[in-house]
Amino acid sequence: MNRFSRFPHLVVAAAAALTLASGVALAADPEDFGFDTTEDLYMVCSTPANVPEHVPAALACRAFIEATVQYHDEIVGREGVKRLVCYDETTTIEEARQVFVDWGKKNLRKKKLKGEQPVVGLMRSLSEAYPCR
Repeated sequence: MNRFSRFPHLVVAAAAALTLASGVALAADPEDFGFDTTEDLYMVCSTPANVPEHVPAALACRAFIEATVQYHDEIVGREGVKRLVCYDETTTIEEARQVFVDWGKKNLRKKKLKGEQPVVGLMRSLSEAYPCR
């Protein structure tokens, strides 16, 4: 996660443009790209590599993870704000995506968890995989 882009909003815009230009149905519903729930983020991040819509979904997922972790890392440097996630500096965004997808497979049968804000679900998964001690 130390290889974050400086412009994640551009990645999301590019993903949206690719999606619209492709004219194909997404494995994840178009509403999932609104990232209203943890389940939405899971559907986007787990879009199979063998479908045409994988590229925009992968870019959108990556941008969401990057933005979330960048924000976390920025605010924890402030007085009194405790780290929620303590990943190794060699951890990649792809590893974080896989952690989230694996966590989702195990936990999204729980109605409360799948309906939470996606940032909450992502941080739950990352804090379990990369706890602070």
